[in-house]
Amino acid sequence: MAGRERVMRMSVEQPLWRALTAYRVLTVLYAVGLFATAYEEFVRPWVAVAYFAVLGAWTLATLPRVANAARCTKAFLAADLTIALTGILLTPVADAHERVQSGGPTLPSIWTAGAVLAFAIKGGWRWAAAASGLVAVANLIERGSPARDTVHNVILVCIASIAIGYVVEVARASERTLARALEIEAATRERERLARDIHDSVLQVLAMVQRRGAVIGGEAAELGRMAGEQEVALRTLVSGGLVPVSRVSEDAAQGALVRAVDDGPDEDEPADGVPVDLRALLAPYAGARVSLAEPGAPVPLAPAAAREVAAAVGAALDNVRKHAGEQARAWILVEDEPDEVIVTVRDDGPGIPEGRLAQAEGEGRLGVALSIRGRLRDLGGSAELISVPGQGTEVELKVPKDVTDTRGKAERR
Repeated sequence: MAGRERVMRMSVEQPLWRALTAYRVLTVLYAVGLFATAYEEFVRPWVAVAYFAVLGAWTLATLPRVANAARCTKAFLAADLTIALTGILLTPVADAHERVQSGGPTLPSIWTAGAVLAFAIKGGWRWAAAASGLVAVANLIERGSPARDTVHNVILVCIASIAIGYVVEVARASERTLARALEIEAATRERERLARDIHDSVLQVLAMVQRRGAVIGGEAAELGRMAGEQEVALRTLVSGGLVPVSRVSEDAAQGALVRAVDDGPDEDEPADGVPVDLRALLAPYAGARVSLAEPGAPVPLAPAAAREVAAAVGAALDNVRKHAGEQARAWILVEDEPDEVIVTVRDDGPGIPEGRLAQAEGEGRLGVALSIRGRLRDLGGSAELISVPGQGTEVELKVPKDVTDTRGKAERR
């Protein structure tokens, strides 16, 4: 049976990179516009024109570099910041001294903030602090003195870039935690599915061998004892389970990775998009001591959901034979409601003493917890067990009709 790997990437950084791309384009246009409105006041306008030609070409040529963290390398960040610092230091050369002293804008103007924000998104608040510190030094050199407007602008850039860098680091940590939680959830679901299959097959066979061996005696009794030991060991294993190693992307800025493996459908089973009649799957359970009451019309369910419901019914009947005896009678009632299908399994056995289910689950006997309740929980349904000592046991299974897969595909629609 072929399997396919499903990879989900989660990243809150991509919107920040897209916003930074737009910011760089808009701010270079803004800087050029400021220069155009004050062209006559520049003492060496050709210096500014040459700088803006380089700045515009650099901005357009490097748009792919700020599309994501993988392309935004350290070399690019250094070159980008160098162009911003060069523009700041060239301002006194191109502009009039009076405009510089009165607080006029630098040549790159607010484009400089984009270079600093790239450091913040790529490397976090520490990189942002280093880049904004260099911008602050360049602004002080450009003015010649720490004027109030200069200090004000520098502080704003520092605070904004450090805050964004810190938020990015928190977001990355949250993504890794979420990816880890989703993997643990997926592993838990898979472990429960395997535990149900093992309970429905291997564990019951081992329990039967243990009982029959004790009855026959001799060498069969020794075989039964060994089977009992293996049953206990296997129950302990399936009730404990394993937790997978968390997987994250090689570049954390690309977001956290969650990988899940879906088993492909068996070739002899209908496709998930073709409903099957639940009655056909429950019919084999009917017999001399098991009565089946079903609607006259088909009861359509998704193949995966129908198989799980039928398996849960089989687990309930196994419990009847095991705990109520081979002579106990059982009744299966199928009800086709508009939004859900209800299957009730009732027996005339002695019932279940109060607290027995919790005790069995603590001992690793997970027939009801996994084979019945676990199956219905994965389908988005429910399983209720009602038992009165001396009056039998009733198991009511409810499953919604819109279920498409036992691993939660309906929930993702």
